[in-house]
Amino acid sequence: MAPLLPRMQVFEIADQEWFPQFLRTHMQAALTAAWTTHIPLLQSSSPARIVARLLSHHLGPSIHNYTFIDFCAGAGGPTPSIEKHLNASISTSPPSYAEAATAPPPVQFILTDLHPHPALWSAAASASPNLSYVSSSVDASNVPQHLINDQKQKGKKVFRLFNLAFHHFDDTLARKILRNTLETSDGFGIFELQDRSLSGFLACCLFGLGAMVMAPYYAFLWGAPLALVWTYLVPALPAVLVFDGWMSSLRTRTVGEVKDLMGSCGLGEGEIRKWEVRSGTERFIPGVGYVNWIIVTRKGSQE
Repeated sequence: MAPLLPRMQVFEIADQEWFPQFLRTHMQAALTAAWTTHIPLLQSSSPARIVARLLSHHLGPSIHNYTFIDFCAGAGGPTPSIEKHLNASISTSPPSYAEAATAPPPVQFILTDLHPHPALWSAAASASPNLSYVSSSVDASNVPQHLINDQKQKGKKVFRLFNLAFHHFDDTLARKILRNTLETSDGFGIFELQDRSLSGFLACCLFGLGAMVMAPYYAFLWGAPLALVWTYLVPALPAVLVFDGWMSSLRTRTVGEVKDLMGSCGLGEGEIRKWEVRSGTERFIPGVGYVNWIIVTRKGSQE
């Protein structure tokens, strides 16, 4: 969908150091719910399930050769749900004993972040043997070589995930991250729930409204009754969710802008030509809710 406005590197309230941590925690939980919730009468699928399907479709049978590393996992985000849906979708009916001996193992996912949340990640990892995490800080622009080498020693390729994250980086940092990615990995995916189109801005408004409607349910689920105070009495949560959603929309890049950053990240033109870029949108709420995706793989890596 065509952007209404040029990209702007504006600020988001929840990114500021002065923003209260307890409100940031509630916002992160709300964003995770936006990724993972599926309301049958409203949505065709959850965004997390859509991402799992896209990865399975575009990587094909070679998907078992990859380890997926989320380099901006935050409080956990959609990656645990993506892992669950992806491994469920590629699993087959119970195999015979002969088939079981050669059946590929489940795909592994790893959570990392510059500001790790090991306590939260531990809870997610305990729910799945296919999800692990790195408790120390990991800089996506300068990834520790041992993290990559560990996967290579296992015969795995590295696929980097940026879920609702890549728009946060300014152009300078984005180029550094892309260069490090292209130098050390075999693919990456950028998945956003917003863009600079009219429907992208409307989706942010719908998200704020949904947060108000669903607040009692999630306040009970989280055991956080004060969330109701910050939703209704002092509506900071829905207001910041909508405002930051609009700012995220203004910061979100088109596939052409990502290609331009790849071309100017400092690698030669010959190296850039070794990569295949695919992109698109997948609807999950009629008219306003879309997963905007970019999947980049090294040519020949799916063989």
